[in-house]
Amino acid sequence: MELWQKILMAVMGIAILFFLFPGIKASMERSKNAEEKHWGTALLLAAALIAFVVFLVSTLQ
Repeated sequence: MELWQKILMAVMGIAILFFLFPGIKASMERSKNAEEKHWGTALLLAAALIAFVVFLVSTLQ
């Protein structure tokens, strides 16, 4: 990969973080103030992600 491509990718990554940060900050604030925590949903998504990665690894062998 050329140097200019690496620089462009770094600038794009920083720009994406710059544009998404206000939304992420607001979401984290709403999450802190939420009455009910949704740990079950988070655990289910994590388990689905792990199962998918295991499936991908198993198909490569």
